[in-house]
Amino acid sequence: MDSKTLEYSADELITADKAVKSKAEFILSVANLQQLPTDDLPEIAFAGRSNVGKSSIINALTDQNGLAKTSNTPGRTQQLNFFKLANRLYLVDFPGYGFAKAPESQVKQWQKMIFTYLQGRASLKRVFLLIDSRHGIKKVDSDIMELLDKAAVTYQIVLTKIDKISAAELSVIQKNTADEVKKHAAAYAKILTTSSEKKIGISELRAEIAALMND
Repeated sequence: MDSKTLEYSADELITADKAVKSKAEFILSVANLQQLPTDDLPEIAFAGRSNVGKSSIINALTDQNGLAKTSNTPGRTQQLNFFKLANRLYLVDFPGYGFAKAPESQVKQWQKMIFTYLQGRASLKRVFLLIDSRHGIKKVDSDIMELLDKAAVTYQIVLTKIDKISAAELSVIQKNTADEVKKHAAAYAKILTTSSEKKIGISELRAEIAALMND
């Protein structure tokens, strides 16, 4: 499979849908690392610019519309939010980054907390880095990719809101994203394309997560 086309069998997608759509529940919000839950379960995390659609992705993945709180106000998520999936996996919703109106001191506090978490969390299997397909990778995204490289944490790009652009525009974004991914040591080669609203690519993302649940 190349970085732009993912192929799964029908059975794999059905199995993944059942696994990831199992009961999920909010556990806690973490404002400092002393509050982290025990690392007895594997974890995956979702990161991205403010308002990129992290909460919407989590809701779509679990098929629970009210699980993660969504908002049109950028920067709403200011802590690490932990959700437990079928008692087998933690989903972690990172604070959005790149929101200019956030106080600089708050941004630095978020960055320090996230980097410390990334470096020291042995149970973290992968970070899914969400990129708005309408805008592509911006400098602030590249900065986070470098941070993930430095922390030696495997991460995978997920293009969001692909229903908002044309097929031709998406093709260009996929190519540009794939070119950028090649420059980063910790970036996973496969790139996912999704729309939470239209449920496009959600089963494929579930398949990636299900594989990590069984890893």
